[in-house]
Amino acid sequence: MRFMLGLVVSAALVAGCTQPAPAPAEEAKAAAPAQSPVERGKYLTLVGGCNDCHTPKKFDTGAMEFDMSKELSGHPNGSKLPKLPAKLIGPGGWGTIASDHLTAWVTPLGTAFAMNLTSDKATGIGSWSEKMFVDAIRTGKHQGTGRPILPPMPWNWYRSMTDDDLKAIFAYLQSLPPINNPIPDPLPPDTLP
Repeated sequence: MRFMLGLVVSAALVAGCTQPAPAPAEEAKAAAPAQSPVERGKYLTLVGGCNDCHTPKKFDTGAMEFDMSKELSGHPNGSKLPKLPAKLIGPGGWGTIASDHLTAWVTPLGTAFAMNLTSDKATGIGSWSEKMFVDAIRTGKHQGTGRPILPPMPWNWYRSMTDDDLKAIFAYLQSLPPINNPIPDPLPPDTLP
């Protein structure tokens, strides 16, 4: 009798161990629909802070707001930088000064103006290829082969993004309506505005 009882218990244990485990709760849920490259790119530009520098700001309510009618169009054409002293504050006489729209900066490396990232072919990146965009972020060179991209653009951090993420950002930027907004070339460090 003991033998039969032991055999039944052993058989039950073996049977219990061979049955598949129940699916985890995550697998039981329906898979979320995949994001399109444009949707993914929009998300990445938001979490990456692209609007912080490339979208002009307005102060109509007394607080800073992004001017989304000019989303990612860069430093506003014709916007003047303040007259700066010959010697800037900070260690060694240097500091960083930003424009009123927070789209231009005077740094020790020169004066940088936020690029127009809209699909405008004449003044934005509408004439760029996907490869030019990816190469620009990977190398820190304008259009992937040109002049250095100046601070505060954190290309050295963004270059670690995957190719798919950079291509998604490019797809989103190309989906933006074109805004004609010529951006000045950077100024060398010895040329203060």
